[in-house]
Amino acid sequence: MKTALITGGTSGIGLGIAKQYLSAGMRVVVFGVGDLEAPKRELNAVSPQHEQRWSVAQVDLIDPIARDKALGNLQGIDVLVNCAGIQHVSPVQDFPADKWEAIISLNLSAAFYTSQAVLPHMLDQGWGRVINIASAHGLVASPFKSAYIAAKHGIIGLTKTLALEVAEQGITVNAICPGYVRTPLVEGQIDDQMAAHGIPRENVIQDIMLAPQPTKRFVEIDEVAALATFLTTSGAASITGAELKVDGGWTAR
Repeated sequence: MKTALITGGTSGIGLGIAKQYLSAGMRVVVFGVGDLEAPKRELNAVSPQHEQRWSVAQVDLIDPIARDKALGNLQGIDVLVNCAGIQHVSPVQDFPADKWEAIISLNLSAAFYTSQAVLPHMLDQGWGRVINIASAHGLVASPFKSAYIAAKHGIIGLTKTLALEVAEQGITVNAICPGYVRTPLVEGQIDDQMAAHGIPRENVIQDIMLAPQPTKRFVEIDEVAALATFLTTSGAASITGAELKVDGGWTAR
């Protein structure tokens, strides 16, 4: 039975992937922050806790001490999903320094450190999967999101570099690039965009968020989770170093 570590797995895309991995028969270790009871209930509905196939831990990956302690206690991770992320919307001239540092730390640097921690086991067994949840914003830019876009572009560079380093070791490394997915992070962006542009919520959704997505609908969490699940299978053994778009046609233009 494979064991997967999912960062940012207590809500949104990360929780959706955790649930699909449990359904696929894996063990799941979830790192997250905030309320842990709600995700525990959702995971328990898929696999009752007495089956001991999942655990949820409060881990702040921005805090080096907490991060290193949590990563130092890991054992036998076969699949890593780097999904933890935060966002802030602001013009560059007004972008708070602490927000820049936090976004780069969590959205990019944490993925480096988690990958570094799990690679020895993957290399020893000659098999592993690293899946980085990037974004369409890892491929294209939008205004007012300098830190997020810089981090997501960096994640794709990290993905390619690591994929080349372990290409002969039975390990694949890929980045999934979703468009706008209806998640708590995106809900927060709607509020930020309303404030930044001074326009109503529905205008933010239709005229800003969904404007670049030809399908004119949000990507579903289960669609991203389905791809993350496929990448763990033998059928995906030759997919590595890839930017896999789930963006409703956004970057086709």
